Order: sequence, then structure tokens, then C-alpha cells
Amino acid sequence: MSKTINSRLLALDVLRGITIAGMILVNNPGSWGHIYTPLGHAEWNGLTPTDLVFPFFMFIMGISTYISLRKYQFEFSLAAAAKILKRTVVIFAIGLGIAWFAILCRTGEWLSFDHIRILGVMQRLALCYGATALIALTVKHRYIPIFIAVMLVGYFILLITGNGFAYNDTNILSIVDRAVLGEAHMYKDNGIDPEGLLSTLPAIAHVLIGFCVGKLLMEVKEISDKLLRLFLVGTVLTFVGFLLSYGCPINKKIWSPTFVLATCGLASSFLALLVWMIDVKGYKTWCRPFEVFGVNPLFIYVMAGVLSILLSSITIPYGVTGEPMALKTYFYNIILQPALGQYLGSLAYALLFVILNWSIGYVLYKNKIYIKI
Repeated sequence: MSKTINSRLLALDVLRGITIAGMILVNNPGSWGHIYTPLGHAEWNGLTPTDLVFPFFMFIMGISTYISLRKYQFEFSLAAAAKILKRTVVIFAIGLGIAWFAILCRTGEWLSFDHIRILGVMQRLALCYGATALIALTVKHRYIPIFIAVMLVGYFILLITGNGFAYNDTNILSIVDRAVLGEAHMYKDNGIDPEGLLSTLPAIAHVLIGFCVGKLLMEVKEISDKLLRLFLVGTVLTFVGFLLSYGCPINKKIWSPTFVLATCGLASSFLALLVWMIDVKGYKTWCRPFEVFGVNPLFIYVMAGVLSILLSSITIPYGVTGEPMALKTYFYNIILQPALGQYLGSLAYALLFVILNWSIGYVLYKNKIYIKI
């Protein structure tokens, strides 16, 4: 196997697209009370397929960060730092904007910031991207694995000493978030914000692992070497993550060190499988739908968030009394649930919502419109 491929792997776009499609699917069931177990997050410790989509995307973001920073030759400059800071602020602000828009649609109040959630998925992406990019330009790359190890070990010590594995508000993560952010500005889940302040530290290490994998990939041209490196990294990280889980549970909500290792390992292995299927064997026909998501990932994810809020907020008159009913409620309760049942109807709604977003993304893809955030 002596084929070579260009630096932009189609498999990377496809995996990015799969994760975006997955994130939209699991975030938009017809009914949160009726979802199949694999489409829900683990209640606390453990791992479900749904728990993989966000960390997979962050792993890919690390690889993409390595590729995008090569133009600076990994040397710090004010111009590079300014671009990184600008992108970080924009992504963070979009996350806040979505949270504000949800409150606006729910309450009708334009200036209601008393209960806006400060952190979230987009905000975590922003902070992890900004930190990873700046570290990449200021730290010699051979020291980054040590940096990652120190962050993960330090975070584990913090969890052990701060009751960090408790699923309640005595957890050090909850205590810090309440002290800094305020309870009104947190996600409500037994006092734990899954995108909280302290758990952002291992999340940065997570993206840095993706960065290191990107470096390993781009250092070699032979596809056989790329595959070997991906499989080796994937196997080692997955094995270590699950082995250490006996002492440090795999937990997404606190972004435990073993969660970082296991999900990065699985992401690397899955990427290797896609490289083999797409770039080696040439099985590309099935990829197109995911390419649509993969070339405009953040824009489509943000668009999906806005559409989801609108479908839950816009009402239509229903019944003899003309009572207002949200469009989402109408589609699920009146159309899908009676025809397909509660669980299948809930899944059907999520799939139709994915198709709606894909259709808009396809128009952009067809016209070669790539919106960078």
C-alpha cells in the first residue's frame, strides 16, 4: 500500500460531518421522555454512543487546528494571536447569543440576562480552540504530550481531593461554578454543569491530543503510515482509558481523564477506519451526505440550534378552541406519535430535523459556499 494522499483527508470531513449529524440528532428528539437508550447520555458514569459525538468533534477540532496553524509555521506573532482571539470571542459570543435567543423566545423579554447560561457547547469549543492554538504557537511541540499528562493528572488529583466524582452540589466542580458563575447561570443537572469551568481543563487536553494526532498524520505522506499511526494511537488510548476507568470512572459530565483518553482513542480508531474505507478502498459514494455537514460544521450546528428554538416557540392554533400549540409539539404529538408510537415517533422527528438542516446545508455545499466561524 504505497498510495499517498493530500493533507486534507476526505475522511476527516466525513467524520466531522458524522459528528455534527449525530449532535443534531441526539439534541432534538420529538420527546425527551421517549428516547432510545443509545440516543441518551449516560446518567453519570459510563459511556453511550451519544456520549461520543461531542468529544469526537473536539478531537477533530484538534487535528484541524494543527492543519490550520501550519501557515504560521507554529511561530507566535501578534497577527496570529489576534486572529485566534477574534475567532475565540466570536464562537463564545455565538454560544451566548443562542442562550439569549432561547430566553427571548421563551419569555419575550429582550433584556433578560438574569438566567442566561454563560457556558455551553459553543463556549467550550471557543475556549478549547483558543487555548490549544495559543499553546501550539508558544510551546515546543515535543513538550505538549507532557503538558497533556500534567493537565490530566492534575485534574484527577483535583477530582479525588474535591469530591469530584459525586453527582451532587458538594462536587468541587459545582462549588467553583456556583461561586464564579452563579447558580442562575449554570446548566441544571444535580448542580453539575457539563461544560463548567474546571472541566474545561481536561477538555483543553482533549483538543491537544487531537492536535498531536494531527501532527503525527501530517508528518508522513504514505497513507499506510497514516493508518498505522491512527490505529496505534487509537488502540493505546482506548486501552489505557478503559483500564484506568477502574480507578477513575469514565464520565462525560465531569470530562474525567479516562473519558478524554477513551473517547480520543475511539475517535482515532474510527478515523483510521474511515481513511481505510474512503481514501484507500475508494468507497466514497455514501460519504456525500456527511460531506455536506462536514464542510460547514459550526454554521450548520448553530443553525440547528436556532431552528430548534424556533420550532419550540412558534405556535399555531389547534383544536376547536384554537389553543396555541408549538410547531414541534404539533408535529410530534399530532402527526408522528399517533402514527409511529412514542419512541419511534420521537426518533422520526429527530431524523426529519436532521434532514431539514442537511437540506439547507446541501444548498450551501452545491453552491460551494463555505461559512467559516
